[in-house]
Amino acid sequence: MDGHAEILDLDAEVLAEHTASITAWLPVDVSPRQIVDLGGGTGAGTFALLARFPEAHVTAVDSSADHLRRLRDKAGEHGVADRVRTVQADLDSTWPELGEPDLVWASASLHHLADPDRTLRRVHDALVPGGLFAVVELAGFPRFLPDDAPENRPGLEARCHAASDRRHAEHVPHRGADWGLKLTTAGFTLVGERTIAVDIDGSRSEAVGRYALAGLRRVRDAVADALSADDFAALDQLLDIDSPRCITRRDDLAVRTERVVWAARRT
Repeated sequence: MDGHAEILDLDAEVLAEHTASITAWLPVDVSPRQIVDLGGGTGAGTFALLARFPEAHVTAVDSSADHLRRLRDKAGEHGVADRVRTVQADLDSTWPELGEPDLVWASASLHHLADPDRTLRRVHDALVPGGLFAVVELAGFPRFLPDDAPENRPGLEARCHAASDRRHAEHVPHRGADWGLKLTTAGFTLVGERTIAVDIDGSRSEAVGRYALAGLRRVRDAVADALSADDFAALDQLLDIDSPRCITRRDDLAVRTERVVWAARRT
């Protein structure tokens, strides 16, 4: 499995309760039958939506054939293959045929698009009248380490994330956008907005350590040229699975972030 798919799978596992709380909150008048998951990845949103709406079918759209293959494999394992359709598509290019969904879900995907405003308008036109569009975004990648850990240079993770944020501001300009404003500009009526604080103690799941390892590996790749030599060495020690200081050996990990969800209706 590629590194990105691994992080998506771990994200789904570690944040499953929070994802379920978002799907439970969605202001739907009637349970949707046709759902589209835009940027579905390996299926975190798809399977949460299938669980929340047991009569629904989901069309999962992603640009990665490997991610969609993994999603189909999971659907078979979960016994819901007959309720899942996958579509490989670049949403900045040709818009795929998605039918007339009752609900469209986009989690941590819209900010990657070159022209998300165009996609919002396309979603608006695809939805049935009264249909709902749910947009979910993370407020940055999760933090895992306590800031005052002396053996790993206090503030190391904060400095890594600051460097990563600077890089993303240049290369992913829509991260952190005001999606509520974008949705109303695209013709939607905003019907709900919610911020969910995520603070998961690492002792609750052994997956937290693997999630931290995979996540900080990706951060390392993004910020390697922006760190001091001492910070870089400390980070490499955290990511060395043979080191006694490896992040997976720690007992003080947590997953801390925020997720914001906007619900908008085509009226």
